[in-house]
Amino acid sequence: MAVIRKVLLAASTNPWLREQATHRAFVRKSVSRFMPGERVEDAIDAAVRLNTDGIGTILTRLGENLTSVDEAEEVTQHYIDVVDRIRDAALDGQVSVKPTQLGFDLDPAICTRNLLRIVEHADRAGVTPVWIDMESSPYVDPTLKLFRAARERSRGVGVALQAYLYRTAKDVEDLLPLGPAIRIVKGAYLESAEVAYPHKADVDENYYKLCVRLLEEDSIRRATLLHVATHDARLADRVARVMDERRVPRDSYEFAMLYGIQRAQQQRLAASGRRLRVLISYGEHWFPWYMRRLAERPANIGFVVRNLFA
Repeated sequence: MAVIRKVLLAASTNPWLREQATHRAFVRKSVSRFMPGERVEDAIDAAVRLNTDGIGTILTRLGENLTSVDEAEEVTQHYIDVVDRIRDAALDGQVSVKPTQLGFDLDPAICTRNLLRIVEHADRAGVTPVWIDMESSPYVDPTLKLFRAARERSRGVGVALQAYLYRTAKDVEDLLPLGPAIRIVKGAYLESAEVAYPHKADVDENYYKLCVRLLEEDSIRRATLLHVATHDARLADRVARVMDERRVPRDSYEFAMLYGIQRAQQQRLAASGRRLRVLISYGEHWFPWYMRRLAERPANIGFVVRNLFA
């Protein structure tokens, strides 16, 4: 499985494969399992359906590493519009952005300004927190700097941290005094053993420890919000037992999952009264994201193969 994961992650950055895959009907069909469509309207419709079942949502437009200031401006305006759509539809929804969508590779100052515009608009609309996605390891320090800059202006901002990185335990400790909103994910980029745990068991154990740390009394006292973002039911249940044993207030955490994955688990969490939020992705630039989703759970490849021969 580790070899398959590496192959899939390497493929996610291959321009030729991206061009070929996006024009193959069976690939587009398999992608529909993980996203309701390419348009924001598709994402809003899916959010309405999930809200009806008592499930909150996070909307994110796919695409990263933009190459022009005009593109970054268009993405910023897009998210401001999405915030308005969420407010106008009275949805229990949020948005999640990537720094490289907002122009970080072009100019960190432009990225910061664009993020603050979204955060301030979301504050006024009551659509918070705005989540900052974490990208590959070279972006960790600048992303945390970006988060701190936004956090100085508003509590309505959160950040994703990756359990497969050795450094994340220290990053959690450094952020705790802020009373932050933190989404713990396993990590979906191809990283070397110099910076990331190479074995799944070690990633899982670190994930558990990070969540437990964010459920300790001093963290709760600071009004920290933990997002337990995993599809690993055993790991989620293990964290849930700690929540119950410590009688952690339910407004101190949420479970987070991706649209279309482990739907039975999603329904089980919602039925149990746990707060659950589903991340809905949409947009035309789905190939790298799709390959990373397959790499997270190579068993999903079977679904693609079945579509190929259907």
